[in-house]
Amino acid sequence: MAEYYEPMLYMSTPDNPNTMGTSVTLKEAVDGDILRSVVEELRERFPYFYVKAEAIENDLVPVPNPLPVTVRNTWNPIRLQSEEANYHLMAFKYEGNRLALEMSHSLSDGAGFLPYIKSVLYLYLSRKTGQTFDPTGFRLPGSPIPKTETGDPFSELNIDGAEPPIYQKKPVEDFYRMSEGKEKGYLCFGLKLPEDQVMKYCKGNDGSPNVLIAVLLTRAIRRVDPENSKTVSACIAIDHKAILGNHDNYHMFANVAVLDFPVSRDLNDIMKSCTMARGQLILQTQPENSLWVIKQRKITYTKLAPLPLEMKTGTIAKSAGIPRWSLAVSYANSRSFGPLDPYIEELYFMAAPGVIDMAVEVTCINHNFFLSIAQNFTSEQYFNAFLEELSLAGISYEVKYKDNTELCGL
Repeated sequence: MAEYYEPMLYMSTPDNPNTMGTSVTLKEAVDGDILRSVVEELRERFPYFYVKAEAIENDLVPVPNPLPVTVRNTWNPIRLQSEEANYHLMAFKYEGNRLALEMSHSLSDGAGFLPYIKSVLYLYLSRKTGQTFDPTGFRLPGSPIPKTETGDPFSELNIDGAEPPIYQKKPVEDFYRMSEGKEKGYLCFGLKLPEDQVMKYCKGNDGSPNVLIAVLLTRAIRRVDPENSKTVSACIAIDHKAILGNHDNYHMFANVAVLDFPVSRDLNDIMKSCTMARGQLILQTQPENSLWVIKQRKITYTKLAPLPLEMKTGTIAKSAGIPRWSLAVSYANSRSFGPLDPYIEELYFMAAPGVIDMAVEVTCINHNFFLSIAQNFTSEQYFNAFLEELSLAGISYEVKYKDNTELCGL
């Protein structure tokens, strides 16, 4: 039986692959041979990412995979946990001066795999440029793997004694669906925003980047569909590991806080809207909330352990793929890659929309915010309305790409 802090791999299915990743645009064209050698060399430092899913004792668990990780010179997707991916749960690709890592989100979260992609870039750029970079803060081959990185991130906490938090957010069941009536199809946009303009606007309106984007996207929805009376449900990604004091673990402990925007709420006052949204966010991100969530996770693992694997990969996995929110905003803490920054043009995190209609992944590097906006419908009306909101806010933007290439499936 898997421990409660280990990956729950059967929560991803071919219908809901739950894939995430990162895309990096470098100053020069990618050398595929160097990238391949670096990816294999890092197997020593990050063995927990070089795995495949295997059915063992009524469960799906990650086991070591000695086959090479695929590094392909194309932007087209493949399927993870398949022959074309050498049965790995991650894969690399590159094209021109872009490279990307795609991974099963059941295996890790953004905070967990960010150190890995930093190490990939460190070794790659060291060899490509011939430069000697300061290794401080990078996890490199030969360095020890601390227990805090791979073990139980909450071993020193009294999880079993956790009490229900004072505030628990009840979900809105009949929320606004951005995809309703739209043609189905994957579409992703890349946006570049000046950091100084975004932060100045946040400071003047009591906001933070993730809250501000949620508010402006909700305003965009109301602009597109002013007669709709349904509540817009926006989820903000949070990291229970960080909230409970462990910033160093690779395991998947990301979750969300939910911001509700009923049609009765006046969104004309940006400051008031951001203040109310931040209040909702703060209430849901107290340590007692996270401790309670981890306790429920532990209980769930115990309950699921005796169930047949077919049920876990069927009914339970499908229920996990039911739509839950209108949109999601995730802001990963990635402001600097240290000495590597001058060699990086753009940095995007990516996530398959899955249980939401639109997923916004936010990163910040070299004094710019980069937004990857993925949606499960082909209409561009919400995206265009969001650009109008940015213009009204006085925030300039560049649309860096529009792409219908999906992330790796499963």
